[in-house]
Amino acid sequence: MSTITRSSQFDLVRTPWLAATTLEFRQAEQALTQKEKTEQSSPLRTILRDHLGTVLLAGGSFAVNTATFYILITGVLDHTTRVLDMKRGAVLTVSLCVSLTQLVLIPVSAALSDRVGRIRIYAFGAAGIALWAVPMFLLIDTGSLLWRAVGTFVASCFLSIMYGPQAALFAELFTPEMRYTGASLGYQIAAVFGGGLAPFLMVLLLEATGTSMAVSGYIIGLAVISLLSIKILADRARSR
Repeated sequence: MSTITRSSQFDLVRTPWLAATTLEFRQAEQALTQKEKTEQSSPLRTILRDHLGTVLLAGGSFAVNTATFYILITGVLDHTTRVLDMKRGAVLTVSLCVSLTQLVLIPVSAALSDRVGRIRIYAFGAAGIALWAVPMFLLIDTGSLLWRAVGTFVASCFLSIMYGPQAALFAELFTPEMRYTGASLGYQIAAVFGGGLAPFLMVLLLEATGTSMAVSGYIIGLAVISLLSIKILADRARSR
């Protein structure tokens, strides 16, 4: 018997609760392994068949976050330099400084969600994005680097509030067997239809309307979808 094995057994004798937990884990692992041997099941197929609604709700809840992020990173850069004639270097510096604040805010919001609930913090961030969408572009359109920094900083705070609990929230929506596939698929739906289309749609809206308020309306629309998705997910969680 190896040293590692003897040490592991000694730890289990000293801590009966650990032995019970390990036994339950091994039994679940063996059951899953046996199921995989007898059934050629695909997690993706199971997700699409049995949990598609949850996946779509997860994606809908996060679309406003990814869309707003790419609008701030790429769309606003183009708008301020090409339309407002602001210096690219200064705008990029502001974007970098604002992004660095997320290094602090994301862990804080994640820790707070452990205390007061993930959905509550998540919904607060989505509501904040909706309320700030118009003031943000009003500040950006002043052409002032300072007001541009204020506008994007507040928006970044609300994005961080959503980013913090997002990973844990998505993981908790699915069973352990489906968790990786379900959470990943929900996030990628938000990334493609939210973040991937956002800069392109922002340019189209600005050219079609001539006002950045159209972009604010787009963000608000996604925020409403996000809040509705969050509400449905919360109602499902309470009914379990």
